[in-house]
Amino acid sequence: MLRTAMALCVTLLPAVALGQSCVEPLASARRLVLVTADSMTTSLARIQRFERAASTQPWRALGDPQPALVGTNGMAWAYAFRASAKNGERIKTEGDKRAPAGFFRIGQSFGFAPSSRSNYLQIKEGSVCVDDLESASYNTITTRAKVGAMTHGENMWRVPAYRNGLLVDYPTNRRVRAGSCIFIHIRTAAATSTAGCVAVPEPQVIELQDFSEPGAVLAIMPEAARSRFGGCLPGAN
Repeated sequence: MLRTAMALCVTLLPAVALGQSCVEPLASARRLVLVTADSMTTSLARIQRFERAASTQPWRALGDPQPALVGTNGMAWAYAFRASAKNGERIKTEGDKRAPAGFFRIGQSFGFAPSSRSNYLQIKEGSVCVDDLESASYNTITTRAKVGAMTHGENMWRVPAYRNGLLVDYPTNRRVRAGSCIFIHIRTAAATSTAGCVAVPEPQVIELQDFSEPGAVLAIMPEAARSRFGGCLPGAN
């Protein structure tokens, strides 16, 4: 999972069908951030928040869907969810500029400024997210001082979109080039896509930080894939 090197309109929706087996981390989630798009190849998506009182209860929408951006090349199924791919849909690989489709826990909030948020990660000069397949620090946030100047990674303190954001606990698999450094971050004024993350305007990022602090799950997928998960997702039967 992505980790820091330091420690590394209210609408009722149908309940999960009796006996339905849902995958983790969705099965036990009580808060959900759902990101969907019309196809696997578009960078234009929708984002919506849901909650439920217990894992056996129906999802309740918190507001309407809002616009979001995903990867320049759309989406691809995360390697851990490759069994969900249908009809030649792609599997995510490092550097493909596709957001990973699947279910992932939302991790720490991060940003440039100090914060009193629990487990907050302050991005400081030298903070880097490593996407170097040759590095043992692949898919971790560490510092240039620890990994050296030659290790490939994103110098996070230099990226305005990271002024506020959230880590996504994306499963690490360096052997199969499964992708790295997946975030929810700010959609800047000129942005039309991301390198593989989810981007929304800064006020929404802050709302998502508040919403996710007790724990939440991120679901990313094309709209047509909702039905593959039966009653596990809002609006899918």
